[in-house]
Amino acid sequence: MILRRAVVLGASMAGLMAARVLSDHADEVLVIERDDSDNGDDPRPGVPQGTQVHALLPAGAAQLDRWFPGFSADAVAEGLIEPTPDQAYTFVNGVRRVTPPPLTEIRTLISTRPFLESRVRQRTLALPNVRLVAGRADGIGFTGDRVTSVQYVAAGSTESVDADLVVDATGRSSRLSDWLGAAGWPEPTLTRMPIKLNYASALFERKPGEVLLSTSQTMAQPGQTARMGGILPVEGDRWLVLVAGFADDRPSRETEDFHRRCREDFPWVYAHIVDNNPMIGDVVTYHQADSRRRNYDELDRFPAGLIVAGDAVASFNPIYGQGMTSATLHASCLSAYLRSNPALDEPAWEYLKQVRVVVDAAWQISTFADLALPHVNGPFPRGYKLTRWFTGLILSASLRDAQLNDDFARVTTMLAHPNLLAQPKTLARALRGAIPRPLVTTDR
Repeated sequence: MILRRAVVLGASMAGLMAARVLSDHADEVLVIERDDSDNGDDPRPGVPQGTQVHALLPAGAAQLDRWFPGFSADAVAEGLIEPTPDQAYTFVNGVRRVTPPPLTEIRTLISTRPFLESRVRQRTLALPNVRLVAGRADGIGFTGDRVTSVQYVAAGSTESVDADLVVDATGRSSRLSDWLGAAGWPEPTLTRMPIKLNYASALFERKPGEVLLSTSQTMAQPGQTARMGGILPVEGDRWLVLVAGFADDRPSRETEDFHRRCREDFPWVYAHIVDNNPMIGDVVTYHQADSRRRNYDELDRFPAGLIVAGDAVASFNPIYGQGMTSATLHASCLSAYLRSNPALDEPAWEYLKQVRVVVDAAWQISTFADLALPHVNGPFPRGYKLTRWFTGLILSASLRDAQLNDDFARVTTMLAHPNLLAQPKTLARALRGAIPRPLVTTDR
């Protein structure tokens, strides 16, 4: 099935992946992006969180290798880090979580977001029928009940281009709802969960060959403040260190405050890294007020010729690293839709339904954890208390059971749907393994 021209709004990870898929189905793919495309490995102005810690989950790595064969191997050769399981230090409430090794091969690829995104951009724009146009998306045009054009602002003037299919990948600040409403179409409900996340990240020099990957989560409970931390070995022989708090717990841009938090609020590896390696540049902060989602699939009317992808559909708590991986999965939903020989004069309901599955899975993983924060007041899903109980049961049992640990890892890395953990055999296995034992502590 061939389109004459497809237009993608935004060269985010979601936009680039959509363009890659569309290159198999369209004579011409235009990507309209307001940021300079030749910024190399520097963060794009349109991605304010680009300097912060990012994660490409194993499901995302698998999708990149699907759409760009050899991508992971090439990226590793250029400096992307692939830690081994023994180099990972996962802490919960200050105690190292020691688990059996996973039964399946789960690849973890570590880099800064600009490094990864620039390589996806290079691969996508190297395709002969994909072209990037500098400009800011400013609206969509309709012919009857379908989208047939895009307006964008370039060099101070408004331009218009015809399209057989338009993809909105403009991120969490997407204006698509407003454009639809202005044209008389229903707007999707916007659901928000007020996470009030506060980030601070800093780069440090890293000795060549030294690799350590750490995540740290402190749960909110009496006398204990909820916090998150991360240490990533990234390209260019650097460490990228994250400290994060919620609500009124706000890391500052002061170097002294950053070092103090690493020493006092996180396990020993954080002080070890920041005290023994020179800092590169300044501490950079970022605030995200909420997680949000727009359920386009629930509308009773939707124009044909229109696709929504990435954060324009749903934006999650970035702590859990689901954003870029969700974008790659949305691209595969688009591929499945286009390969089904759809009627392009009808709304892309099947695509929206498939994306809903991805969004529901990621939303469930991240928001169930966020609902435990004292300042988060919902929305609580049906069966929340029961789901929280058996998830905790599985998490505890996975410390000793290799199969449960593998299942849990596959769900949290988006290789499997959360329904895997709700199967009767999984619950039975967790109940058999729920013998109270102290967690193994490792000081060094």
